[in-house]
Amino acid sequence: MKHVQSFSRRSFLKAAALGSVAFCASPSMSQAKETEVGMVSVKGDSSCASVAGKRRTLGSGQAAFTVSAMGFGCMGLNYHRSEHPSEEACIRLVHEAVERGVTLFDTAESYGPFTNERLMGKALKGYTDRVFVTSKFGHKYVNGVQVKTEEDSSPANIRKVCENSLRSLGIETLGMFYQHRSDPNAPIETVAETIADLIKEGKILHWGLCEVNADTIRRAHAICPLTAIQSEYHLMHRTVEESVLPLCRELGIGFVPYSPINRGFLGGLINEYTQFSPNDNRQTLPRFQPEAIRQNLRIVEVLNAFGRTRGYTPAQIALAWLMHKAPFIVPIPGTTKLAHLEENLRATDISFTEEEMKELEEKVFAIPVVGSRYDALQESKVQR
Repeated sequence: MKHVQSFSRRSFLKAAALGSVAFCASPSMSQAKETEVGMVSVKGDSSCASVAGKRRTLGSGQAAFTVSAMGFGCMGLNYHRSEHPSEEACIRLVHEAVERGVTLFDTAESYGPFTNERLMGKALKGYTDRVFVTSKFGHKYVNGVQVKTEEDSSPANIRKVCENSLRSLGIETLGMFYQHRSDPNAPIETVAETIADLIKEGKILHWGLCEVNADTIRRAHAICPLTAIQSEYHLMHRTVEESVLPLCRELGIGFVPYSPINRGFLGGLINEYTQFSPNDNRQTLPRFQPEAIRQNLRIVEVLNAFGRTRGYTPAQIALAWLMHKAPFIVPIPGTTKLAHLEENLRATDISFTEEEMKELEEKVFAIPVVGSRYDALQESKVQR
């Protein structure tokens, strides 16, 4: 890894904010010259952090899906995350992501519910020839209210959600359609057959599964080839390394880690005194209770120390670590701030040596993680 000047996250965010004004106000007017912005040397239009030209492929064969090396998780723009920006501000941020080369935007019926898809429909209007939108089905709703103890992956509901998502997003085809959580009453083979029909009809390009085990993946893939698995994966949650990631490698399936910075925690700006807004679901999660936060901050301290001598922030170290684990991994961090978007995208420029990976993992994995990632109900919906 190339070592550069020490740079704290707060210093980075300040520099990124100023840099965004100085260099990114009009991306089309960027000059073809080398410029030092923040921490990395960039050229031409990449004076802003960019993933333009950086691509990864999820899936293989007919299920192959080439997208930007880093995607954008849309949920937090107007759901589950403290104070939300105005709709206009969210749309501007999405446009900034598009201009920086992001081509993969991830949403879901359940984010809102329904409102996140509508927001993304407005934000990406006029850009759908340059980007892909992925959404999800599978939760059960009655009169617009989620039945949290049940799931619904019946063929009729899959089709209904698909049509609603297309309508809300204002598009004709979904880039990828995920099953959000497994439905014990809907055999995965039946789900896969329904998806295969939707692909033939041109309603979706590809499909994936969320938070499922290796057996379900193998059965689903045998009926209709999977493009990606989306599950939580980061330095504080590595369950997928046991069997899911090895199977993805074996079958040629991509992997999309959600919450790659552990819902913002690995960014280093959350501590035991942080007060979450009533609409922020982190206040209900065991891992985000004050005592758990206090103990888990030791992991952030490791990332700070590791990044300080290399000129990278904790969030960048966490994202770069993920991307180094496999070439078929495409993380989808979310944010409501341009400075954080810049910070995240710059992680695609980081390369680790094997020695650095070993050093980082040994230090982080020696610290026990305190607190479950979900409450009991949510945990019960994750396949083991």
